[in-house]
Amino acid sequence: MLVPVKPNGSKNAWSFLKPLTWDLWVTTFLFFLFIGFVVWALEHRISKDFRGPPSHQVGTSLWFSFSTMVFAHRENVVSNLARTVVIIWCLVVLIITQSYTASFTSLLTVQRLQPTAADMNELLRKGDFVGYQDVSFVFGLLKRLGFRDDRLVPYKNSEHCNSLFNQGKIVAAFDEVPYIKLFLAKHCSKYMMTDPTYKADGFGFVFPKGSPLVVDISRAILNVTEGDKMTKIEEAWFGKKDRCPESTTSTVSSGGQLGLNSFWSLFMIAGVAAVLALCIFTVQFVYEYRKLMSPQVDDDSQSKPSFWGRLLNLLKTFDNKDLECHTFRGDRVGDQNEVRLASLNVMSPSVYSVHTEFPVDSTQTLSPSMGSSSELHDNTIAQEVAIISIDLHPDSDGEGLVATANDEITRH
Repeated sequence: MLVPVKPNGSKNAWSFLKPLTWDLWVTTFLFFLFIGFVVWALEHRISKDFRGPPSHQVGTSLWFSFSTMVFAHRENVVSNLARTVVIIWCLVVLIITQSYTASFTSLLTVQRLQPTAADMNELLRKGDFVGYQDVSFVFGLLKRLGFRDDRLVPYKNSEHCNSLFNQGKIVAAFDEVPYIKLFLAKHCSKYMMTDPTYKADGFGFVFPKGSPLVVDISRAILNVTEGDKMTKIEEAWFGKKDRCPESTTSTVSSGGQLGLNSFWSLFMIAGVAAVLALCIFTVQFVYEYRKLMSPQVDDDSQSKPSFWGRLLNLLKTFDNKDLECHTFRGDRVGDQNEVRLASLNVMSPSVYSVHTEFPVDSTQTLSPSMGSSSELHDNTIAQEVAIISIDLHPDSDGEGLVATANDEITRH
């Protein structure tokens, strides 16, 4: 079947969604959410960027995951498991974004053509006019397929057929494949050959019964049709298939979208890596705090906690910071200082002073002439008191305390 082609009108406001199929869009979106959750679970206890109020944690996880699409993530990833997951996911995102860019660029720059009629059933349903070559067996074939006589328009040659198409008198034309190829060799940019293709009886050679020429002619026909000779004949009469003298920019295409079947292996690798990292972290965490899951008797209620109670305690432990991690080493020293300061009843959690007062010279010899109490009161002996102030500060590494002493001498 020979039909005209028209440009694919896909350049609209939502054309940026067309390079990928809907299933690939949905799968990519779900993986962004999944990777964000996995990274949050691996980094929540050891990274300051993934802590804070619940709304902040959700926003940070979503921001980190979707920012990998443009490689704009800046959060600090501490865990080696999380780093492995992020590296694999960034590789998947890189391949998908590069493929999307290439497909979208081709969609916007290359003129894509599509047939005006999809198939023969559409022609029968709409009752369109179709053409056929005059004095050809195609007329009888079309009548057997269900076309009415008043919908069949004959044409004499290829130029007449092209004129009928230009005048809008026919929508499609049915002819033998060699004649259609010859027609497309002249008008390759405006028409295309589509299915269905029906096999006819073709041409035959008649020989007398028992003629010795049958074997030789049959062998010669096979040598021509199955060898390079037929290809050279087609190129000589119809030209090469990939060469169109009328246009070099038009491309006949039926879609060209990127589907999930092209990237399912990448999603499988990223998913397996994320699930494996999450399982390893869960096993390590449960093994480290396995005592919280053991059914021990509570000292206060003298009863064993339920399974859900033990699980809640484990989740509360997961929500706390891992002070053994190097990222919270300074916080761990600060907590220890708070305990020490609390035992001394000092207000400041990080810096405190100890004041000690004592007289420098407390001995004084009274004159024998001082006999009365009034004279002693009027002649009060002055004393010098030294005040030493000791300040404790955490050092620059956060691993210890630094003491600084300030002395002051006052006279009383």
